Amino acid sequence: MEPAYDEKTAIKESFSQEPFDGPMSSSRSWFQKIPKRYIMAFMTFLGFANVYALRVNLSVAIVAMVTNHTTLASDGTEITTVAQFEWDSHIRGLILGSFFYGYILTQLPGGWLAAKIGGKHLFGIGILGTAVLTLLSHPAAHLGPYALISLRVLEGIFEGVTYPCAHAIWSKWAPILERSKLATISFSGSYFGTVVSMPLSAWIANTLGWPWIFYIFGAVAIMWYVAWCLVVSESPVDHLTISRHELDYIQQGLTFRKGGLSSPLPWKQMLTSLPVLAIVVAHFAENWGFYTLLTELPLFLSDVMDYDLYMAGTMAALPYVVMVVMVQVGGQLADLIRKRDILTTTNTRRFFTGWSIHVAGCVHDNRCVHHDPRSSHLLSLPCRRPGRIRLGRLCRQPP
Repeated sequence: MEPAYDEKTAIKESFSQEPFDGPMSSSRSWFQKIPKRYIMAFMTFLGFANVYALRVNLSVAIVAMVTNHTTLASDGTEITTVAQFEWDSHIRGLILGSFFYGYILTQLPGGWLAAKIGGKHLFGIGILGTAVLTLLSHPAAHLGPYALISLRVLEGIFEGVTYPCAHAIWSKWAPILERSKLATISFSGSYFGTVVSMPLSAWIANTLGWPWIFYIFGAVAIMWYVAWCLVVSESPVDHLTISRHELDYIQQGLTFRKGGLSSPLPWKQMLTSLPVLAIVVAHFAENWGFYTLLTELPLFLSDVMDYDLYMAGTMAALPYVVMVVMVQVGGQLADLIRKRDILTTTNTRRFFTGWSIHVAGCVHDNRCVHHDPRSSHLLSLPCRRPGRIRLGRLCRQPP
């Protein structure tokens, strides 16, 4: 009987063994010896960082687009930039929310397409399409608010496939007992992208002008797409330089079949399943607060709390700094709990999801943010909740 592979053995032997069925058997670079599932995790991490950078840059850019703001020149002279657009709160709300009109349309089709054509290709196309449309945001804004709204709807359609694609990718790449860890590494890229893009967008608007927010982030996402096409493969079996030991370790217990789904989805059973409905309700509650903060917070801090552009972008990123930390810590903790049989997988899901919602609800009920910058850090407290709720959801992925 062959010995079972564990995580430490697979990592160690990945650095010492020859690649699986690959052409480069005699000399491999250090990069080629890195376990391929971790390269996949890093690339999806960067992918989701781009996803959220492209999504939230408008939340900061619109502050510069519709309000006057003052910057200091190198000699100390104050320079006032006059707002280019006179959009009322209703139009601004439509612009900021329009992304999600398209985003909701491709959630279910995205999962189906990922199973049919592969998560790698659809994930890359989703981000590439959003990046190209982002480059068109500046001219679209000058065509009028409804042109920009239409553009954002299209961006949402492209980005809507990314999360379903990620689940399809990890169904092939993640060993069973590393699933929470690898998935949370990749999904935490969304929080990292938010943390970086919000203050960076404010800095770009102050120094280069708000149109450059869209040009810079769009260009970075296109460069990521080129790297994605060159580095990753659809499944471990298709990878040319993966080690035999890592391939064996990943494939233990995986039941996916190349070529997509082998039987029709049981729609009736899913839609009438109480666990599924409970997950939907929990996810709905999470997204209500999460995306409200994500899209509206910079404008709220500018209009209501009278923050300058850079401070609004920086403070709006604070909740997601907390989320980056909590998701990483929680992902390791969830896998550790299951590996040591402290809790069953079901009870791990219940713990992370239920406890997080309860604590965040208490924080929401008791939080009061006044017109005082010292109290703004309290906005980060509810964002510990989505991180842990998502851990509960990631543990649900089937083996």
